[in-house]
Amino acid sequence: MNVSTEPVFPRPLVDVLLREPDVPAFEYRARPIPRVAVLRLVRQAVRGLSAAGLGPGSAVAVTTAVTPHGFAAQIAAHLLGCRVTGLRPGLTPPQLAHVLGQGVDAVLADGTTADESLAAAARAAGARHLDLARDVLPDAVPSSGWDGPARTGEVAELRSTPELAARGRQDDVALITLTSGSTGNPKGCAQTYAALSRHWSWQPPERWTAVARELAVGYRRFLVFGTLTSAVMMEHLAVCLLSGGTAVIPEAPVSFPHTWARHRVTACLCTVPRLYQVLDVLRAEPVDTSAMRALLVAGSPLPAHRMAEAVDLLGPVVYQGYGQTETGMLTLLTPADIAARGAQVLDTVGRPVPGADVSVRDPEGTPVPAGTAGEVWVRTDGMMSGYWQEPQRTAEVVTDGWIRTRDLGTLGPDGFLRLVGRARDVVFVNAILYYTGAIETVLCEHGDVDQAYVVAAPDERTGEAAHAFLVAAPGRTPDPGELRKAVGAALGDGAVPATFTLIDAVPTAPGGKPDKRALLARVRQSGGAEATGGA
Repeated sequence: MNVSTEPVFPRPLVDVLLREPDVPAFEYRARPIPRVAVLRLVRQAVRGLSAAGLGPGSAVAVTTAVTPHGFAAQIAAHLLGCRVTGLRPGLTPPQLAHVLGQGVDAVLADGTTADESLAAAARAAGARHLDLARDVLPDAVPSSGWDGPARTGEVAELRSTPELAARGRQDDVALITLTSGSTGNPKGCAQTYAALSRHWSWQPPERWTAVARELAVGYRRFLVFGTLTSAVMMEHLAVCLLSGGTAVIPEAPVSFPHTWARHRVTACLCTVPRLYQVLDVLRAEPVDTSAMRALLVAGSPLPAHRMAEAVDLLGPVVYQGYGQTETGMLTLLTPADIAARGAQVLDTVGRPVPGADVSVRDPEGTPVPAGTAGEVWVRTDGMMSGYWQEPQRTAEVVTDGWIRTRDLGTLGPDGFLRLVGRARDVVFVNAILYYTGAIETVLCEHGDVDQAYVVAAPDERTGEAAHAFLVAAPGRTPDPGELRKAVGAALGDGAVPATFTLIDAVPTAPGGKPDKRALLARVRQSGGAEATGGA
């Protein structure tokens, strides 16, 4: 496909916002912010960033609260053709130093995100420190009328103003999204302007696939929370705004599912641990979730029995998505799939979405027959070109235009993908390899177990041993003896966890996924002693 004739990211967003200038783009703490007001912010942010010397090829690291102002500044940086790195919350001082030391020209923060560690890292990297309110959007205050309706002739003016033209060069890196950094410094997933211009959710709506259009129907009031540095949050925020919806930014604290009811939310992203919290609440009290049309669960596999419960309590609105920071969304299990196929697809993450190629392969990279387990390889038009300034790591993952996900799965003859674990989530017991995901699956099939998380730790007798952390089903107490028998019968004695520990809830990493490093730390602190009590 020749991308030179396509609108360059993020110009399609500007064009769509101009079509209905007085429709709210955001509802910020119960206050509607019309689309024209967002474009005013974007134009002013372009001027502020330009005055700071930023333009095509400049590198800016962004860390702001979830606000229309922070969103506008990020879009402005992209319109200028900058390379934008999102500084996700929770980065340690050494991680900040690492990221900012990779050629960053300026750091953009606001009053909620600026602190001494960020300032120190910026100084050490020789990067200019920009304040969102002082340096970029000094006039964006309510008294200035910035959020009023479109004035006569304003839409035509904005449509032709040079500040809102897209200056990104197709082969330049547009966005660097940081991975979790769970093993040290985070990797930076680099997407070019060409890739984002072809991305499934950032394209002009008239080019959307059927899946994007289906999601957009439910995204009339899409909940935005957490951080704007989240790749998945931004790609689904694009669906909302490009389809004419309103992005709802609630007042703090956000409480699930009560915030849904309070703001009549129709669409939301949800990690698996957060979904468990929602289901716990709905079991105990009536909360009006009738406005919900699309609840997309992602981040980690959802056991079949919990998907069934979610559908039972929330209705036919639950989607299970699978994707990666490196690729964007890859597969989707839809309410229509569940209605048509029932229990046979509840343990899957759906089928590949249009534009995503999925292949399951053996260790040599050869595709395996349908239904055979192997590593999941993928490619999409919007995927990363590589890890920023890390050619060796890139070479380990990117091969002949495909990305090795390091996830293990099976692709059935019906096209549905089942994930069975991470390639590196393994335990070697007496030199025999067992996948922790398979152990978790067996444990979750027991009626007394609601959730199961397995980690591997060194063991003097067997080299390594599995250790299981369990959340009990309501009103139940798992019997370790029964669980040992179930795992041994299904996977062999070497897969049987050395310890079983009951916990009230799994700890989560900053991105909302289960934090297995925290669980492993508990194993090390306890010396591997078995526990069966609560957290």
